[in-house]
Amino acid sequence: MTPEQKKLLNIFILGFAFMFMFTAFQTCGNVAQTVISNLNNTEFHGSGYTSMAIIYGVFSASNLIAPSVVALIGTQLSMFLSGLFYSAYIAMFIQPFTWSFYTLSVLIGIAAAVLWTAQGTCLTVNSDDKSIGRNSGIFWALLQFSMLFGNLYIYVAWKGEIIISERDRRTVFIALTVISLVGTVLFFLIRTPKANVSQLNEEDDGSSDVLEGSTSSQSYMTKALDAFTRSLRLSITKEMLLLSVSMAYTGFELTFYSGVYGTCIGAINWFGDDAKSLIGLSGIFVGLGEVLGGAVFGLLSKNSRFGRNPVFLLGLVVHFLAFYLIFLSVPNDAPIASREGTYSRAFVDPSKALAVFCSFLLGLGDSCFNTQLLSILGTLYADDSAPAFAIFKFVQSISAAVAFFYCNYLLLQWQLLIMVIFGFFGTISFFFVEWGVVSLDPQETRYGSI
Repeated sequence: MTPEQKKLLNIFILGFAFMFMFTAFQTCGNVAQTVISNLNNTEFHGSGYTSMAIIYGVFSASNLIAPSVVALIGTQLSMFLSGLFYSAYIAMFIQPFTWSFYTLSVLIGIAAAVLWTAQGTCLTVNSDDKSIGRNSGIFWALLQFSMLFGNLYIYVAWKGEIIISERDRRTVFIALTVISLVGTVLFFLIRTPKANVSQLNEEDDGSSDVLEGSTSSQSYMTKALDAFTRSLRLSITKEMLLLSVSMAYTGFELTFYSGVYGTCIGAINWFGDDAKSLIGLSGIFVGLGEVLGGAVFGLLSKNSRFGRNPVFLLGLVVHFLAFYLIFLSVPNDAPIASREGTYSRAFVDPSKALAVFCSFLLGLGDSCFNTQLLSILGTLYADDSAPAFAIFKFVQSISAAVAFFYCNYLLLQWQLLIMVIFGFFGTISFFFVEWGVVSLDPQETRYGSI
């Protein structure tokens, strides 16, 4: 097997590992608020929205130290340990308690920052300028298959269910915990390419002479401090500041398609006994849009002289169409409806077909944004991949945390308006950065040295 084939195999393993883990976690997030609202345990006082706000809030803060953690323990071990915390959070729903619910929300926020920083590093190490677009697309497509399988089970198992029983809940979350653990174990199959191993050995050999007589802990602290410093310096570059607006938008729309929209569908009593199972069907169609976008747009990201901008613009158009249709058909109070749901009516009668079509559009648009952001970061910051991807997740997660917080209070129309504003300005900001990349010589398109 050639070195390039080994790198491609690593990308596939990475994608499958994330597919298993996020089959469990994204299905968990999609149904969490609905499951919690159906709990008979009066001692449990948690909120799915609040939990997700905590997760993304801690996630955003933890991205400041995530590059240091990855530098200390390596990408493979970072992803494995993070996967264990994801599995623990999912397992908590088997027998939920308020204290464990919110404690694990904090821990998984830390784990998520380390996981995604390590993922970005692994993707970059196994890619070059020619393959980064392809590899981003392959990874994103495999990752988004996670939206299909878990939600398909939810659709079949909960069809006709008005109230989610304790037995149904435990069956679902035991299965999801096992699936998450399978993905976690797969990280051990990833191997660092030989070229990168040699480079790392040379760096270690060069530093060993200088640090001779020093303790290994001092060396580790130096690496951690250096990674943290580089993150701060990278965050104030012009390109990163512009991309931050685009990153913030991905956080807002992530909150909407992964937590809010499914809850809205499940709360519409006009759908009758199918309302709860439609949550799963909605997640399936989000996943179909994600997979299609990752497979197609990731591969086309650098195949035209216009670069990534056409794909990013398509994502904005697709999302704006979805927001308009949701505004017309989904009741305004659906995101904050009680356990009994809502009989309110929007401008047109709710439609099952229209609801799942909007889910598909949300997934398709999200894949446009994320594949292009992964691609441009891998190109611009190949020499500082861990700090760059940590900043991406920091900005994305802090906006997601804010969004999950206001989801407890804001009506649907105001949530849609916030996304429209950030989507518009985020696209313009991305255009400016991409124009700068296209105008430069290929050898000058990396801003790793700052």
